[in-house]
Amino acid sequence: MKTPHEAADRIEGLFNITVTPFDKDGGVDNDALCASIDRVLNIGFDGLLIGGTYGEFSTMDNDERVTLFKTVMDHVGDKVPVLLCTAHSDSRVIFDLTELAGNLGGLPMVTAPYVSEVNDDHIYRFFKRVSGMSKTGIMIYNAPGIGITLSPQIICRLAEIDGMVALKQGDLNPTSIDILASQLHGKIRMLCASDLALLGPLAMGFDGVSSTNSCALPELIHSIYHAIKNGDATTAGHLQRLWYPLRELARKYGQPQTTKAIMDLRGWSGGGVRLPLLDLNADQKQQVRLALEELSCNEASSVSLVA
Repeated sequence: MKTPHEAADRIEGLFNITVTPFDKDGGVDNDALCASIDRVLNIGFDGLLIGGTYGEFSTMDNDERVTLFKTVMDHVGDKVPVLLCTAHSDSRVIFDLTELAGNLGGLPMVTAPYVSEVNDDHIYRFFKRVSGMSKTGIMIYNAPGIGITLSPQIICRLAEIDGMVALKQGDLNPTSIDILASQLHGKIRMLCASDLALLGPLAMGFDGVSSTNSCALPELIHSIYHAIKNGDATTAGHLQRLWYPLRELARKYGQPQTTKAIMDLRGWSGGGVRLPLLDLNADQKQQVRLALEELSCNEASSVSLVA
């Protein structure tokens, strides 16, 4: 991507939130990272999200994040749009990473810096300043799990700033979705931030969804997405219910831990997580294994236990 106009045209569809596979020594396993990317792109995913919350960016230093960005963009090129998370508590780091992300041809995902006692005027002025730092534009990243939850009202204000081309919406409260879908549809691109509850936002007119669990269940997530986009809500709902036991475990034990555990069970390299997160213990992995076995027995899921 080279311009905000191009980014606005291309941010649509099913985006894989790529987990960052850490090897046994704690470093990034680039071979496993690229294999995971190739797997979802070969299935037909529309884009990638790199270094996001479930990519564990907050456990990585700035040099690692720069290397991650460059590794992925060198591997993918311009085949699909790539979202590059530039979140941080230090606005100077955000500015540097945002400029880099745009220069690499990705679309930077920007959060409000997660510091205390920030109000909507502070947030607006921050986004106003960062808006011109990326040649490809900015995606507003509303990420309640890592800091400030942006209200629909401030998001609508931010969407009026030149250079704001998209929103990744992590607050999936039905009222928030209703307001944003009604007020911003056709103005900026909107992605539902989670595959745990994707049907409602898509039905309301969101332009796509970003999915962490697609690293582990790419065939199923792909089928669910295309069923709802093709107007087959019955099939989409049926397929979404099939993997409820795994969603329940994901909510209980956390992402990306469960995602990486499922990847490993399928013969793929998910790698480990970094502190303060903890990899699943033996009992937790067994619960995941049983839920995955149940899912794989259902032919409609298209999921096999062993890759």
